[in-house]
Amino acid sequence: MQLDHLVINTGLGMDAAAALFTSLGFQLTPRGHHSLGSINHLMMDPVSYLELVGVPATGKQRQEVLDSPLGLSGLVFRSDDAEATFARLSTAGFAPQEPILLERPVTIDGGARVARFHNVRMTTAEFPAGRVYFCQHLTPDLVWRKEWLSHPNGFCGIAGMTVLSPDPEEEAARYAALTEGSAQCDGNGWRIDEGGFVLRIARGPSAFASATLVFEDLVQIAGLAKASSGVEWQSQGDRAGVLTIPSLAVTLHCRAA
Repeated sequence: MQLDHLVINTGLGMDAAAALFTSLGFQLTPRGHHSLGSINHLMMDPVSYLELVGVPATGKQRQEVLDSPLGLSGLVFRSDDAEATFARLSTAGFAPQEPILLERPVTIDGGARVARFHNVRMTTAEFPAGRVYFCQHLTPDLVWRKEWLSHPNGFCGIAGMTVLSPDPEEEAARYAALTEGSAQCDGNGWRIDEGGFVLRIARGPSAFASATLVFEDLVQIAGLAKASSGVEWQSQGDRAGVLTIPSLAVTLHCRAA
């Protein structure tokens, strides 16, 4: 199981969300415009990224983004071959959607390029907590750029995500089969720990509850959070804290590397 990225849905509020994350010390990539009618900004780390997704105020609007709740709405795993991933999932008894191509223009060194992706999406019937899919990057050199990897707040990785389910044991088994991982009982819930990313499944109404981000240290993010309006910071010592963004219904557990 290798995480590709997590998605935060901003709906029609991308401008405000982008300004807020910038004020918190994240470096955002330039705004992207997907061929399906959505817009985005990325917050990169060396192997994955946190993505803000929304829809433009006018023009083509991606319906699945409009239909998704605000906040953490997407859990995306890496695929090296979307067609092979589709075949594996189908053989394993899942009902994935046919692979689709997604594109967005990017400007690199002053030149126009096109970033391309091949995605395999799962259905909400099988994974009701949010959008779950696999992403094959056809142009990774246009996504992971050195100039986008440095964040003023020291952000450097995504360590985990918590999913709520009315039946955590069954949900954990489903995610384990999806990712070819192993689910282990962990207190009152379950966990799948593969490739440095921990997926936790706890009891509750189906939802993506929170994500865990890693920072070089918490000095900058704590200071910026305390100085920013519209966010809440709860310290849990020198090496951990919780960042809450009520307007987006987002909870981010922050820890020092």
